[in-house]
Amino acid sequence: MKIRSTTVLGVRHNGQVALGADGQATMDKHVAKSNVRKVRKLHEGKVVTGFAGSTADAFMLLDKFEEKLGNYSGQLRRAAIELAKEWRKDQHLRKLEAMMVVCDKDELLIIAGTGDVLEPDNDVAAIGSGSMYAQAAALALKKHAPHLTARQMVEEALHIAADICIYTNHNLMIEEPV
Repeated sequence: MKIRSTTVLGVRHNGQVALGADGQATMDKHVAKSNVRKVRKLHEGKVVTGFAGSTADAFMLLDKFEEKLGNYSGQLRRAAIELAKEWRKDQHLRKLEAMMVVCDKDELLIIAGTGDVLEPDNDVAAIGSGSMYAQAAALALKKHAPHLTARQMVEEALHIAADICIYTNHNLMIEEPV
């Protein structure tokens, strides 16, 4: 049985950044856990990460990313690029099945095992099974409710995704970099 289900969403808006995720993990057709913590603060709270995919693989990548942040004095983009390069080249890391969204006060990036580091269009980054629902909702909120904060947009978009996607729940965790 494959453990699945994650919706991670990051939004940059009006000089603010927020990253959130739901808390559901599903095994086959059943909810295995409803309060999984998929969002973490790193580098003294200056960097926030969210992950999708295999939990063990994600934690391994999280550790590697934290190491890269330390090696490059907290430079988010440089740490992300170095992680992606190692992830793609290393024989063991290449087998990991996970993705990450990472952010600090200035940047929002998606890191994938294909060696990609993507800066998303429109300052909305989404990964996981409910990502397209959350991304669509966040884009609509940015366009039609610009008075909302980045955190409010993430929260509302994740709730909309949870209403639509059976692999996403309303047990949200949202963090903002300091």
